[in-house]
Amino acid sequence: MTTPSTSTDTVIRTYGPGQVPALLDVAADIWADAHPELVNNPQAATAGLSVPALRRQITGHLRHEGITLVIAYSGGTPTGMGYAFPCTATYWFGTDLLPTVPEAARTERLMGLCELAVRQPWQSQGIGTRMHQALITAIAPNWSSLLALPTNDRGRQLYTRLGYQYAGPYRNTPDGPEFDLLLLHVEPA
Repeated sequence: MTTPSTSTDTVIRTYGPGQVPALLDVAADIWADAHPELVNNPQAATAGLSVPALRRQITGHLRHEGITLVIAYSGGTPTGMGYAFPCTATYWFGTDLLPTVPEAARTERLMGLCELAVRQPWQSQGIGTRMHQALITAIAPNWSSLLALPTNDRGRQLYTRLGYQYAGPYRNTPDGPEFDLLLLHVEPA
């Protein structure tokens, strides 16, 4: 890995559905560097938080029309990644949580934000914020939602700055980890 450059040297590139498979290795590598606490952690892998799980997740999400991947390049080095797609509220929130979500988030255009990761040497330079904005611009939702581990303090700080609010606890599977479901009303540009 090269020495971190400043965010002014960072370019955010947006990729559509047909381009995502070719960038899967790059995205997985960035994710692994951004989450060293999860890599080679048997408990995290059991909970579905691993590089192979990320690969399966992205591959599974390719079926969603409008899937969008962003990659940040700092001085030519891939330093951040994120992806999202437009989805229905029933798909994203599930039938149990759906009634607790504001009606507008259930009926207006919704973006499911699946990942937003920046390699550690480049964190706190505004790259995550810029990637988030690129996804918002590309997908043009009225609402955005994501799942965050309650222990992910850095991520939570970013999501709070972006305006996300807690919407309730969420589990992908009955025995999986509990996530915080976060929701953002996207203000019109």
